[in-house]
Amino acid sequence: MQANPYLYFNGQCEAAFKFYEQSLGGKIIAMMTHAGTPMGAQTPAGWHDKILHACLSVGETIVMGSDAPPDYYKKPQGFSVSLTVTDAAEAERIYGLLAEGGTISMPMAETFWAIRFGMCTDRFSTPWIISCNKTD
Repeated sequence: MQANPYLYFNGQCEAAFKFYEQSLGGKIIAMMTHAGTPMGAQTPAGWHDKILHACLSVGETIVMGSDAPPDYYKKPQGFSVSLTVTDAAEAERIYGLLAEGGTISMPMAETFWAIRFGMCTDRFSTPWIISCNKTD
């Protein structure tokens, strides 16, 4: 069994996944729009180029997502996507990219459990936790 995050976007899934691919060193392995699918004819005008389903490989994890129709989209709350990296400089780099244009919940800093730890919500409304843990 494997648990993977599935993120919903307000029409920005393609831009978000391209940003995550570049920022996180991942690889987009699937990105399908509504156009050309069996549901294409029933898709509202202006939504044919919106993402029906996307998959991004990040390390050993797959992050999936799609654009939620405007009537169904709700701003994410009650969760964060957590990234644990082994290098403090990499934690700083990723945090800086994700926080740019977003909001900072907890600035990147040392904690009693981590060399670097920070929390932010990116410009696409996805909440993140970035951690580089201390080793014993």
